[in-house]
Amino acid sequence: MTDSAKSALAKAEMTCPFCSLPPSRITAENRHAIWIYDGYPVSAGHSLIIPKRHIGSFFEASDDERQAMLLLLDQAKAAVQQAHQPDAFNIGINDGAAAGQTVPHLHLHLIPRYRGDVEDPRGGVRWVIPHKADYWTGR
Repeated sequence: MTDSAKSALAKAEMTCPFCSLPPSRITAENRHAIWIYDGYPVSAGHSLIIPKRHIGSFFEASDDERQAMLLLLDQAKAAVQQAHQPDAFNIGINDGAAAGQTVPHLHLHLIPRYRGDVEDPRGGVRWVIPHKADYWTGR
């Protein structure tokens, strides 16, 4: 890595909200990742799984980082299930600005879903492009 690339990474890490989380925000962690509750939850128990290394994309994560994130995802799911009894979950990653990523540090959302939280939940994550989401009614 060049000196200018190292400098840019250090600057990004200093301004990244996930690289500077206070320890009190961390619910659980392992060698490569942390689990926090989302600061702006869309439902009770909304959680984020975040690699400790400052990377922007899931496709930059090592196999060890991906495995660590999935282990915490299982742990978060079990805890949220026990605490909030959701009916289902959405799991997602906004990977890149065009996909809606607003914090340029990889993070995986675990979003608990509850019967009646939206009128018609069919399609789930397909609604990121609304005019293409509904394939079942022939609209």
